[in-house]
Amino acid sequence: MRLLLDIAWTHIRGRRRQTLISITGVALGTGFFIAISALMAGSDADFIDRVVNATPHVAIKDEYREPPKQPAERVFADGAVALRGVKPKQELRGIRQAQARLTEIEEIAGLDVAPTLRGNAVARYSGRDVAVSILGVDPRRERHVSQVESDMTVGTLDSLYTTGNGIIIGTGLADKLGTRMGATLTLSSPAGTVMKMKVVGLFRSGIVQLDNTTTYALLKKVQVLQDKPNVINEIRIRLDNLDNAHDLARRLEARYGYRAESWDEVNEGLLETLVVRRKIMLSVVSAILLVAGFGIYNVVSTITYEKVRDIAILKSLGFEEIDIKFIFILEGFVIGLAGVVVGWALGYGLSAYLDGVEIDMKEFTAATSLPILYDITDYLIAAAFALGASTVAGFLPARKAARVNPVDIIRGAA
Repeated sequence: MRLLLDIAWTHIRGRRRQTLISITGVALGTGFFIAISALMAGSDADFIDRVVNATPHVAIKDEYREPPKQPAERVFADGAVALRGVKPKQELRGIRQAQARLTEIEEIAGLDVAPTLRGNAVARYSGRDVAVSILGVDPRRERHVSQVESDMTVGTLDSLYTTGNGIIIGTGLADKLGTRMGATLTLSSPAGTVMKMKVVGLFRSGIVQLDNTTTYALLKKVQVLQDKPNVINEIRIRLDNLDNAHDLARRLEARYGYRAESWDEVNEGLLETLVVRRKIMLSVVSAILLVAGFGIYNVVSTITYEKVRDIAILKSLGFEEIDIKFIFILEGFVIGLAGVVVGWALGYGLSAYLDGVEIDMKEFTAATSLPILYDITDYLIAAAFALGASTVAGFLPARKAARVNPVDIIRGAA
């Protein structure tokens, strides 16, 4: 074994320039794979943290996934029924038996739940009107299902309890209205109710859409503003394990009939985009490693051609075909291993550099730097792919070298 290693090392060292180029190719492929994987994984984690955690993991709404069937459709379920001019019955929107259902959901382990009345309003201040979404919340429960309290730059959720008609608004909305802490806004709802509300807190989530349009107030105050006493139209749930959201949503929808949406259903299009983006990245970087494999193949093939007489002599001395194969496969593996080690260092350096790059994305979020996630799995995957490509690149010429007939070579040389 030691002798085979010495022969392989001698061959590699004899073609230093070509070997160095091959190592550089593997290192670049490995390094870019690690850096881009860290960037992609970091952006995925940042997306989940900013968008998903800013919204409930599961939301039960006062609507149905499919409209309820008319009586004639239920009676003649298997018949051909045509309905014309049917006017839907006027119903008060809201989740029925909301308190009982809240109590039932709270008994499920591993989650927090909060009632919400979500409505629209127009906020007026100093002659400026802005359409807003107002959420009536219970601060005691709300702090467990959303990040609004941790996102607050001024004030606290409990300020809603201590102020008569308190309201918490986003910093973007405050800039649009030209308002500040302690200012009094005038809110008008579609129900025709007008209410004076005092700004008791400002929050900044980093998601421009939320910061520019969302407001929070006490549930009872919003019920008065929307003229919906004792009504909630959304039950928001936050789970300890995010992966259970989809199954829980399906169970709750089957149990209560109301539409229950999990975070992955709401953001399905974005999640698909992340998966496609990651596959494209893997394809591009894999192509780099494949090109590096061709470089290794070229080096080992050249060595095989140049050392054909040495191979004949080794076989005449008693070396088996498997020994010859091992020598040249080992040469490809060693080149790949050297490239992986250099690539690991390069990948970590690129990741550290990207981690400090400042960016401006105010149109989408308030992110100030590229999100980087360091994961040893990326290093192992890159090493496995690079070493696999290097070994295969060495195997092809190794198989040719093992088939050399020493009699023909020595006779030809003579």
